[in-house]
Amino acid sequence: MSAISKIQWTDRTWNPVRGCSIVSPGCVNCYAMKQAHRFGGPGKAYEGLTKQTSAGPQWTGRIRELTGALEEPFSWRKPTRVFVNSMSDLFHEGVDFNFIAAVWRAMAQNQRHTFQILTKRPARMLEFTQWMAGEDHISIAEWPRNVWLGVSAEDQQRADERIPLLLQTPAAVRFVSAEPLLGQIDFVTGGEVTEVGHINWLRGLKGSDSAIPALDWIIVGGESGPRARVGDGAWIRSIVSQCQSAHVPVFVKQMGTRPHLRDRKGGDPSEWPEDLRVREFPAAS
Repeated sequence: MSAISKIQWTDRTWNPVRGCSIVSPGCVNCYAMKQAHRFGGPGKAYEGLTKQTSAGPQWTGRIRELTGALEEPFSWRKPTRVFVNSMSDLFHEGVDFNFIAAVWRAMAQNQRHTFQILTKRPARMLEFTQWMAGEDHISIAEWPRNVWLGVSAEDQQRADERIPLLLQTPAAVRFVSAEPLLGQIDFVTGGEVTEVGHINWLRGLKGSDSAIPALDWIIVGGESGPRARVGDGAWIRSIVSQCQSAHVPVFVKQMGTRPHLRDRKGGDPSEWPEDLRVREFPAAS
């Protein structure tokens, strides 16, 4: 249920939920879906959670909540960065709010660790935090400072849909994973229009009744794997440039599948253009 991770921007994965479903183009070649299918046979961990189709393994939409996993963070002695639900989405419609609250409680009680949560369902994430505040399930003076919340955004449409909801959600750190990057994303002019014009998601909006926080961190990477869609390196370069201009930490995870690179994921920085060899973390880390 938890494991040391090879994902470069985290240390460990923790999966109290199993199962998911496809919601947007970024899900089509999901590594978790393929990996889960390998362990989907009778009696195995992901039994019934995937199915084989003409397009390859697919999620069935069934969800399994693992109450036994909730005790795991208490056993990790060394402070660590933890990617929560690398094999699912904590805010999937099939996960009960009471179970998410139990996950939240486990994170809040383990302040020595930093928990990194990514979702493609920010509307439900925002709904949960509002429900949580109303129910007062966690008796703490402030929102957990060790919980980072992020959204995956593979293109401008998904960024436009998901980032405004993320910025309405309380979190110590708000971040975006632009991976697999399938198109250009403009974080500066964005897609959100207010009475003062377009919102710069990397700088936010301060000094007004409608103040909007800024994003704290951007992860970017191309797609890899047998059916990978080849992206444009210029898209990655643009995001790096936008972040550097706004002094927002940016982490280039991988270039994605490239026929001229030795690393099959394009994950070896020594093979990249020098200006893209950037792997920064937010100050809160």
